[in-house]
Parts: sequence; structure tokens; C-alpha cells
Amino acid sequence: MADEGNAQRAPEEAAVYCIQVKGQLGAEWSDWFDGLAIMPAPHGDTLLIGPVADQSALHGLLRKVRDLGLPLLAVNLVVGSQEGAFRDPG
Repeated sequence: MADEGNAQRAPEEAAVYCIQVKGQLGAEWSDWFDGLAIMPAPHGDTLLIGPVADQSALHGLLRKVRDLGLPLLAVNLVVGSQEGAFRDPG
């Protein structure tokens, strides 16, 4: 039986995630996080938002968060794959 949840998606079908971490990161970290948008959030948090190809890529991003020593606050699959679908959780 195939595991459809781990199937690699075409870039235009990539799931869009919002990853919230404690601490401030500047926009210059976008390349480090595979091109995700870096947005400041309330209370000194940072949001990493953008398309993620598959679960393997998501785990790679979470390892980078861990490697920087940033506390992980939330990982959310954004409903809809358009940037306009994101709403600030603050």
C-alpha cells in the first residue's frame, strides 16, 4: 500500500506551511530556510511561511530550526496554497 502522505508533490502543488519559532530572524535567513518567507510575529516570535515539497522537506526545515536552537512553537498546514490564505495567529 502506497503512503500518499509522503508522496513528493509538484512545486505548484506543494503544501504551504506556517512554522512559528520563538526569537527574531531577519529576512536574510530565507535562503537558509529554502526560500520560505520570514515574517516577524507578536511577542518576539518569527513566522516561516511558504511551500514545502513533501514531509521529508518539512522535517529538514524543522532540523534547521533545532540546529539554530530556536524553540519551536507551532507547525501549521495553511488551508489553501495561496499566500493570501495566511492569517496571523497573534
